[in-house]
Amino acid sequence: QVQLVESGGGLVQAGGSLRISCAASGGTFSRYSLAWFRQAPGKERAFVAAINWSGGTYYADSVKGRFTISRDNNKNTVYLQMNSLTPQDTAVYSCAGHGSPNIVAQSTFYYIWGQGTQVTVSS
Repeated sequence: QVQLVESGGGLVQAGGSLRISCAASGGTFSRYSLAWFRQAPGKERAFVAAINWSGGTYYADSVKGRFTISRDNNKNTVYLQMNSLTPQDTAVYSCAGHGSPNIVAQSTFYYIWGQGTQVTVSS
């Protein structure tokens, strides 16, 4: 089964950009659909973006036009490019995967999770 490890989080000023990564190991990465979720302090986990086997994508309204999810099957990695960041984007970002071609926003559909990476946006 695939294991996921996030990296690239950090501190960035409002209006800045950051790219976080999620590297997979232990399975056939190309046959997994993947997503990014985030959880801010005191809030529930929220869907951010998803990408399926064939590269189809779906975004939460709050990040549409600012964030881009992509995948590199040769590197077994999924990325989240985040632009025009605001303090409201501060959260722990986690990647998740499931083994079907569906693009899904519900966290309960995902059964593989990474540990998360902290993204902090200062004002």
